[in-house]
Amino acid sequence: MSVKSEAKPEWYKALARYEQPDLKKSVWQLTHTLLLYFATVYLMVRTVQAGFTYWLTLALAVLAAGFLVRLFIFFHDCTHRSFFASDRANTIVGYILGVLTFTPYEEWRHSHIVHHATAGNLDRRGVGDVWTMTVDEYRAASKGKRLAYRLVRNPLVMFGLGPGFMFLVMHRLVKKDARMQERVSVIITNLALLTIIIVASLTIGFKTYFLVQFPIIIIAATLGLWLFYVQHQFADVYWARNDAWDRIEAALKGCSYYKLPAALRWFSGDIGLHHIHHLRARIPNYNLQRCYDEVPEVRAITPLTIPSSLKSLGYNLWDEERRKMVSFRQAVALTSVP
Repeated sequence: MSVKSEAKPEWYKALARYEQPDLKKSVWQLTHTLLLYFATVYLMVRTVQAGFTYWLTLALAVLAAGFLVRLFIFFHDCTHRSFFASDRANTIVGYILGVLTFTPYEEWRHSHIVHHATAGNLDRRGVGDVWTMTVDEYRAASKGKRLAYRLVRNPLVMFGLGPGFMFLVMHRLVKKDARMQERVSVIITNLALLTIIIVASLTIGFKTYFLVQFPIIIIAATLGLWLFYVQHQFADVYWARNDAWDRIEAALKGCSYYKLPAALRWFSGDIGLHHIHHLRARIPNYNLQRCYDEVPEVRAITPLTIPSSLKSLGYNLWDEERRKMVSFRQAVALTSVP
């Protein structure tokens, strides 16, 4: 029998002790990562201006993108009010990092909070998540909808066109149902980005700016999207209908523990410990590993490794009867859908 979220176990309540932000740690993380990021961007600008091979610039772009992913994790912590004790500090830093990562703070914060409240709930899909259909839904869908779903789930589309479309296009648009503060955050972010482009064009030139900024944001967005994808798309992931959905089980079984090498853990701010993050979203990134090390209950999770995570690309539909993700081929065999 599942443990309903209303009756939280003692070990879950004890996780609250990891939620306290440490100002020194937050400031140190923020300052040295920003310095590393801007130093790498500066080197990229110099390689372009000096006429060096663009492959060198792209090699530096990979490093800069790694720093930008780390900065996005701090942005992410700010949206959860976990990076600083002060809500005002979280908002100010969140807006600034939102500009650097091409992401409107309040708009993204809203959709992400909804994601946390609905992750793994089959009856509340559609906000801040990866489009996921059940086998039965896919079987009942029109040919056009099946085609659209197949295209979206195609790795070349999702991780090829998807990241650029999301961060360069979708994040620039105001949603029709957005609240005022979300609309304002999109406008402020867009104006800030426009200002940066104008200033860059007048100083280093638009071509140089584009050759530096474009690969950074595309690589970082692709890495970020991959991290988010494998956190919620794996074979034995948790999905349940609303009347049976349980918040704790959704965190422990519906979010992966992506076990990464130490260097990648640093760049990703330990977001691979995603099951802990969904258990307690206000635990700052620098406390996630300590929580994992000290709480036995959160270690009872089979981790995903980089090789095993690649299998996630083949999981496309949720099979409600078998309670597992299946591929399109398996779905065809099960349902005889052409």
